[in-house]
Amino acid sequence: MKKLLLLTLTCTLSVFLMACGNEVTSTSSADKTVETSTEASGNESVEKLTIGFVPSRNPDEIITATEPLKGLLKDELAKLGFDVGEIDITVGTNFEAVGEALSAGTTDIGLIPGGTYVLYDDGAEVILTATRAGLNNDSDHPIDWNKNKPTAPTTTQATSYRAILVAGPSEKGKALAAKVNNGEKLTFEDLNDATWNVMSSSSPAGYIYPTLWLHENFDKTIPDLTKVVQADSYGSAFARLAAGQTDVLVTYADARRDYEESWQGEFARSASIWEETDLIGVMPAIYNDTISVSKNSKVMTAELKEAVQQAFINIGNTEKGKEVIAIYSHEGYQAAKDSDYDNERKAQKLVQNLGSN
Repeated sequence: MKKLLLLTLTCTLSVFLMACGNEVTSTSSADKTVETSTEASGNESVEKLTIGFVPSRNPDEIITATEPLKGLLKDELAKLGFDVGEIDITVGTNFEAVGEALSAGTTDIGLIPGGTYVLYDDGAEVILTATRAGLNNDSDHPIDWNKNKPTAPTTTQATSYRAILVAGPSEKGKALAAKVNNGEKLTFEDLNDATWNVMSSSSPAGYIYPTLWLHENFDKTIPDLTKVVQADSYGSAFARLAAGQTDVLVTYADARRDYEESWQGEFARSASIWEETDLIGVMPAIYNDTISVSKNSKVMTAELKEAVQQAFINIGNTEKGKEVIAIYSHEGYQAAKDSDYDNERKAQKLVQNLGSN
């Protein structure tokens, strides 16, 4: 009887120990699975990222075109150590609204022009500059452009573009071009004697940067010129230049390429635009649009900022990515620094001072 009782107790104890052993083993396996999963991803979780776009196009068009950006950005950030739950894309009511949202920290990332960035750089930090196809001319000296005509695109990506002062086929235009091509320096009197064609005062290439150029070279501005005609478009400006109604015009660097056919077609000139025009001034570089991040965002750590920067560069290097960012005529992105936009600061300050006088 004692032997039977002892055998029963032994069996019971064995079963109990086996059950405990199975439970411990099962728990250990579960713990090991959790650890492996964590080690495999090693990613930090971000619940939500918000991106603000400026309304340079129709807002609905921007929202539709940038919808694929959400998936592309999530995928790239996951590779760089961040699992993002949701990406929210909005279009501001105006450019300033996106700048204000970045400053307030209610938007984490903003695709904004350089001008908007410098207005809100107290609360925003530039991390990328958009790139576009560069040109075979980028010298500060107009004679270099005149010796290297026509201006043509290159495969090199550029982070900035130039504004140029073009002399036309009028008698005065030719005289100014001849002086530049002979290596002589223009005086303000030379320029003031010419009829200028400019754009509206908010145009970077057609007004703001030429004003900065005049100020830096002659301590004068566009309002100091005695003969100024404001055009409603670059097309009408080139038409006046071709007709000899104006002597010079300010425009963006590759504008002559855009109006090459019109010059001998619609504008009825017998010679090409490259034969009949020369540069007499080249403005400081105008940096392209930015991708900026909020300094006051609750989620934008230094590590995430670096990951966002690399993610957009990677996206810009893919065909799918290029399709998305083409909505803003971006072709890719390069790392940027705050000082890249110092000329923009100077230009804006100058124009603001003009407005207050």
